[in-house]
Amino acid sequence: MQRRRLGKSGLVVSEICLGTMTFGGQADEAESFRIMDHAYEHGINFFDAAEIYPVPPSAQTVGVTEEIIGRWLKTKPRHSVIIATKVTGAGHGWFTPPVRDGMTTLDRHQIRMAVEQSLARLQTDYIDLYQTHWPDHGMRYQDTLTALSELVQEGKVRVVGCSNETCWGVMKSLQASDEYGLVRYDTIQNNFSLINRRCESELAQVCRKENVSLLPYSPLGGGVLTGKYNTKGDLPAAARFSEYLIKGAGRQKKMALRFVNERTLETTRRLTEIANSLSISVTTLAVAWSKQHDFVASTIIGVSQLDQLADNLAASDVVLDEETLQQIDKLHFDIPLAMTEDGLRYL
Repeated sequence: MQRRRLGKSGLVVSEICLGTMTFGGQADEAESFRIMDHAYEHGINFFDAAEIYPVPPSAQTVGVTEEIIGRWLKTKPRHSVIIATKVTGAGHGWFTPPVRDGMTTLDRHQIRMAVEQSLARLQTDYIDLYQTHWPDHGMRYQDTLTALSELVQEGKVRVVGCSNETCWGVMKSLQASDEYGLVRYDTIQNNFSLINRRCESELAQVCRKENVSLLPYSPLGGGVLTGKYNTKGDLPAAARFSEYLIKGAGRQKKMALRFVNERTLETTRRLTEIANSLSISVTTLAVAWSKQHDFVASTIIGVSQLDQLADNLAASDVVLDEETLQQIDKLHFDIPLAMTEDGLRYL
C-alpha cells in the first residue's frame, strides 16, 4: 500500500482510507472490528469518521461510530493509526444535525464541545485530522480557524481539513489563514467518482496550486459503481439508496436520484465492460481511477461487510494505462449529464 502526504502537513497516510459511516448502523460492532482489522492488516493506516455517524444520522445513533472505533483503537498501537473525524457544521439541508440541540455553527463554543465529545468517544488524547463536515458560510473563516488553531496548539488536533466545501470557501479559508497566521486546511473531502467528476475542473486546480489534498469520498458513487443497481429498476436489499428511494422523502429521495438514474446506470454498464477487459471488477476500476489523480492523497472507501473489502483493496496494486484512461474519458463525454425536473444536474 503506497502512502502520501496530506497537504503541507507532516501526516503521511495510506492511499486508500477506510470510511466508517456504516459502523453501528449497517455493520454491527463485531463486523466493524473485522473490517478494520482486515484493512489494517492490508496496509491501511487511515480511518475516517464523523461525530454524526453512522449514516443516516439520528439522535439515537449519534457518536456510535466513534465509540466503536475508540474500542477498536485500544487494540492497536496508537501511533500506527491515523484517525480523522469531523465537527458537523451546517448540514445545508441534507439532514437536520442531531447534535447539540441542532446548534452546529462553526464557532469556538460548538467546535470545543464537539472535539471534546469526539476525543472521549474515540478514547484518545488527540485527533490526527479534524475536519469541518459542512461549511458554515455565515461564519467568518477567521473565527472558525482561530478555534481550530487553538486545538492544534493544545495538541488535541494535529492537522485540520474541510469537507463538502466549495472552491470559493477553500480560497477564503486559505486567505484567512495567511492573513491572520492561523492553521490552514491541508485537506478537502468532497464527493468524487467516475459518475461525479466535477472536482476535476476548478477544485483540482485549487488543490494543485495551493497544495491542499483531496480526500474523495464515495468513489463508488454511493454503491452504484459496484453494479448492484440495474436499468431494470431492481433495487438491492438493505442498500442505503434503496431505502431512500422506497421510504425516503424530500432531500433523501433527491440525493438517491442524483446517484441512481439512467445516466449513472448506463455509465456503470459501460465501465463494467472496460473492467472486464482488464480482468478486474468495476469496483477495483473505480477506486484505482480515483487514487491515480495527482491532487488526491487518499481515496475513502466504505463497506458494511468484510467480503466487500477485497475488490476495494485490490485497487492498491492497479495502475490504469493511458489507453484505459482515454476509454474512460470518452465514455464520460459520450453520456451527457442528466437533468432533473427542476433543472438541476444530477451529478
